[in-house]
Amino acid sequence: MLKINHVSKTFNLGTINEKKALIDMNLHLEKGDFVTVIGGNGAGKSTLLNAVAGVWPVDEGDIVIDGVDVTGLPEYKRASFIGRVFQDPMMGSAPNMQIVENLALAYRRGQKRGLRWGVSKAEQELYREKLKMLGLGLEDRMTVKVGLLSGGQRQALTLLMASLQRPKLLLLDEHTAALDPATAAKVLEISDRIVREDGLTAMMITHNMRDAIALGNRIIMMNEGRIILDIRGEEKKKLTRESLLAKFAEVAGVQEETDSVLLS
Repeated sequence: MLKINHVSKTFNLGTINEKKALIDMNLHLEKGDFVTVIGGNGAGKSTLLNAVAGVWPVDEGDIVIDGVDVTGLPEYKRASFIGRVFQDPMMGSAPNMQIVENLALAYRRGQKRGLRWGVSKAEQELYREKLKMLGLGLEDRMTVKVGLLSGGQRQALTLLMASLQRPKLLLLDEHTAALDPATAAKVLEISDRIVREDGLTAMMITHNMRDAIALGNRIIMMNEGRIILDIRGEEKKKLTRESLLAKFAEVAGVQEETDSVLLS
């Protein structure tokens, strides 16, 4: 579903602030893979997601989504392939529009717009059923403006909007980092359920090792612009925080066995 082949990205090339963010990156995701990505600050995690989404043009290499080479496509032309949820709950939805209107925009993404009636009764029922799955009571508040929702409710809605059209690839960019622990756990549970039930291919950046170990079928660890660990299957199921830190120390040559080594 996703092929990243020999991708490199350098910021501020030729200056004193030159930073090699991605170095000859190779990563292939099969359909239905749920990959969690961890690494310290500056490891290249966000640059990787932004390169896939088309935010940054890459210097070398190519990016292929479901057989389509998107390397030269701008961000808006990749929108039909990708759903994305950002760290900030205020992004990804229109605060001055109702919940039902936000869902209608997401549902029509990539379609031509006309002058027909905005939201049909059939669509309203579809949105009601989808909202009910979140378990937040939003199905009874469909005419409420999104700006009045809590951060967790808004992030859950954004997640639903990003997955409504079943994108080829769902990108979760530290999407629970700004939430309190209880709300973050709820949004992660919803994320896992949506990915599994809709059979989506997903890549999630997180700074929480326990979440990275618990979720998905594959975990990738980055360091200084490279993938240094790619763990899946039975090996991932047996992972603990301690064994993951030990693997990091072994591969990266770091002896300090603390969370701060990995997750600044």
